[in-house]
Amino acid sequence: MTITYRSDVTVKAVRTSAMDHDVTQAARVSTLGAEAIDAQGSTKGLINFLMRDRHGSPFEHNSFTFYIEAPIFVAREFFRHRAGWSYNEESGRYKELNPVFYLPAPGRPLVQVGKPGAYTFEPGTDLQYTVASGVAAEAYRHAWSSYQVQLRAGIAREVARNVLPVATYTSFFATCNARSLMHFLSLRTSKENAKVPSFPLREIAMVAEEMEAHFAEHMPVTHAAFEKHGRVAA
Repeated sequence: MTITYRSDVTVKAVRTSAMDHDVTQAARVSTLGAEAIDAQGSTKGLINFLMRDRHGSPFEHNSFTFYIEAPIFVAREFFRHRAGWSYNEESGRYKELNPVFYLPAPGRPLVQVGKPGAYTFEPGTDLQYTVASGVAAEAYRHAWSSYQVQLRAGIAREVARNVLPVATYTSFFATCNARSLMHFLSLRTSKENAKVPSFPLREIAMVAEEMEAHFAEHMPVTHAAFEKHGRVAA
């Protein structure tokens, strides 16, 4: 197989069962009981109240399932999000992995300025980008060759994979609800209107931005309230 280099991510919406009415219906059961099933009323006003006062549970009665392709180092950050999330990932024990590796795109900040807890990332020079890409590509070629040598020698996939870097692309399904998705977005995007600043890894932010676009499309009132109240998860 030919080695492939990527600088992007793939985010596909597999299944979506989510709309703003799900939130208001769940919220109204507290005062209406069974009548909440057919109740109508102000969606925007109620959702803004719930978001402002952080009444979070009504935002859990919906579901988003995404298929994601990203480097392993992105998946490992993703899997730190546990409350309200479910994952299934392709397995290097059961299938031969594909020779697809991550290279930073031109313009991806390369230089860390400042100390831990108080730093920023700035663009690198053309030379730094050439070095970063060239060294990485050479390491990937060597790692892939080492992986293939082991497989041809009959060594188990779960052992042979140990030589592959975290820049190898993996694929996984991720399922969440709107509340857990908003918590993810509050941490994995960087927005000027956020009440709590976040400094996410650029590559996981790329995934988050595509997920947020889908969220805004299907739950526009909830997303607008999320934005209005400082991108703090309810």
